[in-house]
Amino acid sequence: MSVNHFSRLNQYRSMWVLVFFDLPTETRTDRKVATRFRKNLLDDGFTMFQFSIYLRFCASRENAEVHIKRTKMNLPKKGKVCIMQITDKQFGMIELFHGQKETEPETPTQQLELF
Repeated sequence: MSVNHFSRLNQYRSMWVLVFFDLPTETRTDRKVATRFRKNLLDDGFTMFQFSIYLRFCASRENAEVHIKRTKMNLPKKGKVCIMQITDKQFGMIELFHGQKETEPETPTQQLELF
């Protein structure tokens, strides 16, 4: 198997998990719950993409499922949460704009995973 073939397959095997959410923040309790949810995402290796969108790179679909399960265990009782998986190849086709100027996606931080 050639290196190029392996790299191409890996782009379809590795995944990005995106968590979108809209949580209530009207009361002090609501704000605490929303803050705790965001902190749990950060503690699990997610990075803030936008204020209510967090993402995490996962080396495999199985690894993505582990982090999706953790996120589901921490779902708040109120609000809306959406979890989406896309391949690394799909994520690589993202177009980002700051104002009207197109920018390059930030390179994700290297993560050490212990089994």
